[in-house]
Amino acid sequence: MTLPPLPLPLLVRKLFRRRIVAVAALLLALMVVATLFAGPLSGFDPNETAVSQRLGRPSVAHWLGTDELGRDLFARIAFGGRYSLSIAALTALGAVVAGGLIGLLAGSIHRLDAPLMRLVDAMMSFPDILLAIALVGILGPSMLNVVFALVLVYTPRVARVVRASALVVREMPYIEAARAVGVATPRLLWRHVLPNLVSPITVQGSFIFAYAILAEAALSFLGVGVPPEIPTWGTMVAGSQQYAHQALWIVLFPGLAIVVTALSLQLLGDGVRDLLDPRLRRSM
Repeated sequence: MTLPPLPLPLLVRKLFRRRIVAVAALLLALMVVATLFAGPLSGFDPNETAVSQRLGRPSVAHWLGTDELGRDLFARIAFGGRYSLSIAALTALGAVVAGGLIGLLAGSIHRLDAPLMRLVDAMMSFPDILLAIALVGILGPSMLNVVFALVLVYTPRVARVVRASALVVREMPYIEAARAVGVATPRLLWRHVLPNLVSPITVQGSFIFAYAILAEAALSFLGVGVPPEIPTWGTMVAGSQQYAHQALWIVLFPGLAIVVTALSLQLLGDGVRDLLDPRLRRSM
């Protein structure tokens, strides 16, 4: 038995009824606002150096202190969030589109199922971070290459989830009825199968958004991500680690930005999954 779809306002109220989800959404919103209005909020150029103020402690003038070159840390974290969040968003979008298409075709067209899933299995046989390192190492360090590598890494995850859902949907009576009256396969997939896969695709997109933030930070920390001159959160942690024993905050605050954003996305994704799953919605 399935529950009828709920209106959007009611869905939002139910989602934020859980305090942990509401707190996660608030933290994520604050992080996005900080990145969008980094200039007015910080009042500093993120690349402006002041060697006389290097490794300065958090103060009224510099809320989160300064780094090894005297640059304002809050400004760099806020501006760097634009790059980190952009990489993660593009990765999530690319993985959802590619993985959703592969999973939809594999789960709905029987003759494509075996070859597509063997390809997915082959890609998933490699550890995520090792595959990403290998791809970026081959392509070279750049934002575009990091996004491309992470899309290839996370596409199989989406494809498997979408395929599993599509296998269930294609056996529904209304799908059989549509086939019986001669609905063309492309129209059948677009109008009848795909709308029923929006829920798992949405949830997977939120999870991959969080995974991509952590993966980009890991790649940058290992020196194979984006170039060091691009101030992502990962490159900030990587470039400041040698000064951590002198000024812990220059590593702590970018690390907190990574953890808080990724954790907020995970908690928000959990809330959306529970809300969209009819079996779990009854308990909310």
